[in-house]
Amino acid sequence: MGNRLSRIYTRTGDDGTTGLGDGARVRKDHVRVEAYGTVDEANSAIGVILSVPGVPAEVARCLTEIQHDLFDLGGELCIPGTKAIKAEQIDQLEKVLDQFNEPLPALKDFILPGGGPAAAYCHLARTIVRRAERCVWTLAGSEQVNVEVPKYLNRLSDLLFVIARVLARHEHGSEVLWRHDRGR
Repeated sequence: MGNRLSRIYTRTGDDGTTGLGDGARVRKDHVRVEAYGTVDEANSAIGVILSVPGVPAEVARCLTEIQHDLFDLGGELCIPGTKAIKAEQIDQLEKVLDQFNEPLPALKDFILPGGGPAAAYCHLARTIVRRAERCVWTLAGSEQVNVEVPKYLNRLSDLLFVIARVLARHEHGSEVLWRHDRGR
């Protein structure tokens, strides 16, 4: 790591702009800033999952590795023209997803977010990742984006769905199923 931050505030953003990793300044509501900011939000949500006592060790290891990937992914979005996310990382997500999904029963109904604190936070992280993916696609409509970035986010949201199912069973014994026939 280069220079360490000794002062947290710089006042350079007081005019509504922020610096990208390549030194360029853009408005704080620029689509690129929205994209990497939403990735940061997703990373923070995963941190909340990890703060819940009793998260199984294999889930914690997986989510911690994902946090590192998301930090790299956010950095890639912050520095136009860089590439940090590779196809191998997507392959790894798919491999882990299959491992977590294999022992779960087949889905016959939709699942409501819930099932215990860690599972609910995992569903929240999943929806933030979906929003990050949408932001990246918006950015890709006007600027060059590494094709692996939205793929990574797409697989990650799928993995977080499966991990939420694992956590719901771990915490609550089952998932909360949507009752479409509740007759209103």
